[in-house]
Amino acid sequence: MAAFIPSGKPADEAGFTYLGVLFLIMLMGMGLASAGELWSTASRRDRERQLLWVGTQYAQALRSYYRSSPGLAQYPKELEDLLQDERFPTPKHHIRQLYPDPIGGGEWTLMRGFDGRITGLSSPSTDLPLKQSDFPSQWSDFTGMASYKDWQFVAEKAFLDGASGPVKTQAGSPQAVSP
Repeated sequence: MAAFIPSGKPADEAGFTYLGVLFLIMLMGMGLASAGELWSTASRRDRERQLLWVGTQYAQALRSYYRSSPGLAQYPKELEDLLQDERFPTPKHHIRQLYPDPIGGGEWTLMRGFDGRITGLSSPSTDLPLKQSDFPSQWSDFTGMASYKDWQFVAEKAFLDGASGPVKTQAGSPQAVSP
């Protein structure tokens, strides 16, 4: 027979404290799970913003490399050529550093032209992007894409600030800019 230890409470209320603690633990667990999900979504949105920024940097660097080519215009053979362009007496820098892919684990999928030179890049990730609309105008074709690998950052679509249209001069009259 079990020993009876008097607690000063009536026998009917003995299990209510235990149920209350279990209910409280369940509520805390649900709260932590939803907080973790919110943090995960915010982190993924931040990595998407980073992907758009880094992809734009590469596309602009590829375009800069192509447009500054002495003689016959050409794209680089390797991404490292964007860091130090040795085609000039004083090496030219088209990008500050080689950025890792923030979505696909650091490695990029390189798009190459018929001559084997890099014309663009994309993330190898096949995950569905959270961002599906409201892209910058140069990347408007990313709307509704099924995966990050479909976000292709190519030199032809990159443009620098102010290079997409006329630039206002001091007097306020528009001046044409060559793209």
